[in-house]
Amino acid sequence: MVILTSLLLDGHVPCNGGDYSLSEKNKTTLQFIEDVTENADQVQKRVLSEILSCSAGVEYLNRHGLSGQTDRDSFKKLVPVIKYEDIQSDISRIANGDMSPILCSQPISEFLTSSGTSGGERKLMPTIEEELGRRSLLYSLLMPVMNQFVPGLDKGKGMYFLFIKSEAKTPGGLVARPVLTSYYKSNHFKERPYDPYTNYTSPNETILCQDSYQSMYSQMLCGLFQNKEVLRVGAVFASGFIRAIRFLEKHWPLLCNDIRTGTMNQQITDPSVREAVTRILKPDPKLADFLECECGRESWQGIITRLWPNTKYVDVIVTGTMSQYIPTLDYYSNGLPLVCTMYASSECYFGVNLNPLCNPSEVSYTLIPTMAYFEFLPVHRNNGVTKSISMPKSLNEKEQQELVDLVDVKLGQEYELVVTTYAGLYRYRVGDVLRVAGFKNKAPQFNFICRKNVVLSIDSDKTDEVELQNAVKNAVNHLMPFDARLTEYTSYADTTSIPGHYVLFWEITVNGSTPVPPSVFEDCCLTIEESLNSVYRQGRVSDKSIGPLEIKIVEMGTFDKLMDYAISLGASINQYKTPRCVKFAPIVELLNSRVVSSYFSPKCPKWVPGRKEWIEQCTN
Repeated sequence: MVILTSLLLDGHVPCNGGDYSLSEKNKTTLQFIEDVTENADQVQKRVLSEILSCSAGVEYLNRHGLSGQTDRDSFKKLVPVIKYEDIQSDISRIANGDMSPILCSQPISEFLTSSGTSGGERKLMPTIEEELGRRSLLYSLLMPVMNQFVPGLDKGKGMYFLFIKSEAKTPGGLVARPVLTSYYKSNHFKERPYDPYTNYTSPNETILCQDSYQSMYSQMLCGLFQNKEVLRVGAVFASGFIRAIRFLEKHWPLLCNDIRTGTMNQQITDPSVREAVTRILKPDPKLADFLECECGRESWQGIITRLWPNTKYVDVIVTGTMSQYIPTLDYYSNGLPLVCTMYASSECYFGVNLNPLCNPSEVSYTLIPTMAYFEFLPVHRNNGVTKSISMPKSLNEKEQQELVDLVDVKLGQEYELVVTTYAGLYRYRVGDVLRVAGFKNKAPQFNFICRKNVVLSIDSDKTDEVELQNAVKNAVNHLMPFDARLTEYTSYADTTSIPGHYVLFWEITVNGSTPVPPSVFEDCCLTIEESLNSVYRQGRVSDKSIGPLEIKIVEMGTFDKLMDYAISLGASINQYKTPRCVKFAPIVELLNSRVVSSYFSPKCPKWVPGRKEWIEQCTN
């Protein structure tokens, strides 16, 4: 098992005289999964020992009295369970250029920016060069698993819409960027050996193009031109794939013209993109006629299977908040299987879905024991609200004893995920709530339930209730000159349009004689957006993945009606409080039925990419 693990971690497979067939490689990969899940606890002990051995002498572990011990008992007794705020000062020291072994004995190669935020800004997750191999390992598991359910995927291509995002440097000179941007820019991705499972319609140059319009246009053009070769389509998130389809709805005449003539639209100016696409594109009037006929139809239902007729499934994340996009995906794909293949974050890559053709509501991920050391904090539900055993930043000794190891979780129980990584996170609370759905040998399989405290999300943004409350508080100052006040509010993520956008329902009382002008409500919209975190603002300004925020003014008494409705469904009148986010369709319909006026943010909020953001975060 150790030999097999090291081979996979290095990205190599054993050869016999240079002849190593795809089926043999798949068998090796599947056997690796069998081995590590059958011996999950032994693997976890070894992983923890490796992490602590490699990190012996680092400042953080010495600070907590763990100097040289590598056993699980000492680790659990001495090292606290933490949140980001507990190590933020250490992160800032590294970001500012301190190269001493603070969290990890190996040099921190870069920071991965989490979509979660701390103090309104992205979290900076330390990583090391070695982690690229570990991430590549998890990617290498996906298609051998998938091929068991959908054979023949090596006979065609995948049309995936993959993008890089902006990056910056910390004051100390380390790159800070999203985890997928880091991976796509790495040699592990750019110089990957030929593998029929990573044979994409998009050339690397189109994925690595920093201009989001040119990247989307060129990837869509390549995907359309190779439409008969496409066997699977996808993006990282469901929202990203739907955005690609809506892009096609808007730009198909230009794309068809390029295919008809074999030339590329002059709006695409990136020379590396033009060169890469030109190597693929040839004049094809017949294909252009076919695409124009299909795209010109009144209905776009089933457009995916019409344009890419050999597509067998859609590969996107539709768990958690992304489940809101399932009906739209079903409409565009004529009900093709929606496949969620893996579970990962900026902190760590976690696991894979071993039953990829399951219903989206039943998706479960098997955590791969070699990726990190995993622990689990039991979660309780009070009146339907998810609540961890302890709400404070750090847990006391008694509460820490509640944490359980990977093989000790109980079927049906919910837990918050806690990880210890090779890159310097120790007993770190990721913030994901998981439910045990079953087991693969000795390794548990988890349903992803939610991110703790997140109330609104459209794409990679995550807005919690406190942040929303503070943003609304800032906005209502615009109402004061008109002697108006906000009586009550709630919100929801509207994904009926692409890009989706935040909607706030406001019930206001106006005591003054002058009505509130529309421009004031528009100012309120913009103030809320200005008050939200940088992940949200980047989605609005740079990525264009989030639309303008909307405030809907509702009739007086609307929130009384909402309470009456909740009580009719069984809520306790003594415990009822207005939800700060609503998702249940009848409630959204009730609120929309009482809207008297609607206002949108008149412009994009401020967002400053680059070094300034990190200087501010690292010096605060």
